[in-house]
Amino acid sequence: MTTFMDVHHGMTGITKEQLRQAHAADTAIEAEEDVHFQRAWADPASGTVFCLSEAPSAEAVQRIHERTGHPADVIHEVPLSV
Repeated sequence: MTTFMDVHHGMTGITKEQLRQAHAADTAIEAEEDVHFQRAWADPASGTVFCLSEAPSAEAVQRIHERTGHPADVIHEVPLSV
């Protein structure tokens, strides 16, 4: 499995509850693409949301996000971490 960090823009004013709901929607169907969404962060002022996941591909991550109504603008592979 590969680690990915994806970025969503245009979510200005997102609340903690809305972030929780979006993350829950992703995790509810993540197994269908062999994806595991680990965590999500948001900056309501800029409307930027970040999601950390493990998945077989960036395309699998995007398919889950598209199905739950919030496609990622950018998905970065994260080959190194400490």
